Amino acid sequence: MSCISKDKIYGSATVGERGQVVIPANIRKSFRMKPGDKLIVFAKHEMIGLIPAEEFSQMLDKASEMLSKFRKQN
Repeated sequence: MSCISKDKIYGSATVGERGQVVIPANIRKSFRMKPGDKLIVFAKHEMIGLIPAEEFSQMLDKASEMLSKFRKQN
């Protein structure tokens, strides 16, 4: 999965009876999502967001590296 498109509204989704949400086809195509891809679900205030799990893991790795370097400097 690759994040190529940014700052765009892709449409809407509806929560089904079983709590399932279908991500609109145009955003799945733009982000090259395929069945089985994992997403991290987060909430902040009244907003819900999705982050590809792979990218979230990379972000945590970078943050960990930066924290480690910071600790060594102090």
